[in-house]
Amino acid sequence: MALTTTAWRPSVDGPATLRAARRWAEPRMRVAYFTESLYPHVDGVSRTLARLFDTLLLRGIDFRVFSPFLPPKEVGWRDRVRVMRYVRFPPYPDYRVSLPYGQRIGEALEEFGADLVHVVSPTPLAYRAQGIARRLGIPVVGSFHTHFASYFRYYGLGPLEPIGWRLLRAFYSRCERVYAPSASIGRELASQGIESVELWSRGIDLAGFSPEHRDPAIRGLIGAADTVPVLLMVSRLVREKDLADLVEIDRILRGRGVRFALALVGDGPMRARLERKLSHGTFAGHRSGPDLARWYASADVFVFPSTTETLGNVVLEALASGLPAVVSDRGGPQDMIRHGENGFIARANDPFDFATHLQRLLENPDLRTRLAHNARASADSRDWHEINGTLLDSYRKVVTRRAHVQPSR
Repeated sequence: MALTTTAWRPSVDGPATLRAARRWAEPRMRVAYFTESLYPHVDGVSRTLARLFDTLLLRGIDFRVFSPFLPPKEVGWRDRVRVMRYVRFPPYPDYRVSLPYGQRIGEALEEFGADLVHVVSPTPLAYRAQGIARRLGIPVVGSFHTHFASYFRYYGLGPLEPIGWRLLRAFYSRCERVYAPSASIGRELASQGIESVELWSRGIDLAGFSPEHRDPAIRGLIGAADTVPVLLMVSRLVREKDLADLVEIDRILRGRGVRFALALVGDGPMRARLERKLSHGTFAGHRSGPDLARWYASADVFVFPSTTETLGNVVLEALASGLPAVVSDRGGPQDMIRHGENGFIARANDPFDFATHLQRLLENPDLRTRLAHNARASADSRDWHEINGTLLDSYRKVVTRRAHVQPSR
């Protein structure tokens, strides 16, 4: 059955007029977010948004969230969420795709009196929100979280990658600002013709992720004596995380006689295959909160060969936990690593180069100790509220600029 939506247009006066007057009267903002990823669904995007919404509450900024997910009652901003109707995304059943009913979105934006719309990912809901915001005269900003265009090559569709970038350009060209999580990704977006890119970095909970959470019981589960270093990877177990490289890295290290215990935290469609190929490893499944922090702190070295990361929150969590990390020279994680100081940057999709750097760390306790100290120190400056405050400053500039260009609607 075909779905149809009623064409919607903003009212001539009423909330829009009041909203324009309020802009000139007070500096406060009302921000509407459109996202398919939200707690209790757990990934890097939902965790980033949760931290942002905590900052908004702290600063008294009013906001609404349009999403197919409803957080549990204990979440402080649960009452700000408007749940959209959705369908499940077949390749990943845990993901939901909202059905973009235009009239409802428009009425909700007018009732709320949004000063700014932030679209989080290029989805049907976000496209619809962009169009409605344009009719209302509400400025739109967007953020880049997932390297969708690069995913094509992991599923035998490499020739479609340029089309993916074309679609991303079309989506982000409708945004007055585009927020990139790392400088590397910001440069890549600019090279692909995406304009008005600004940095919105990521913070870390330094109390939540700390070497102090090291747990002998977890090392016992892994089967690692004190003298055997633990090599850890935390990731969704999917193709686009370059897990085939991890299998090859492990083979090379063991072929060189390097002693270590391998642990993987995370779940996904590739888990069964990896359990066969890495049968000597420990598969912990999905972990979160204090439990996840203990797994980080109980390891000794972190490896992350993915080349599709826009930032790599897991790398930041590993650094805060005192783990030197070896990452790829393609994507966002490299921006967090100072080569030879808090980890190493290896050539992308080169298991031999990864193995060489990892071997140095796994076989040299003194080097591990020095880099572990530096790893923790490198995470110290990443305060969530300060980082999100920079984003809010950018919001205000966008809203103020639009108010002066178009003071009424």
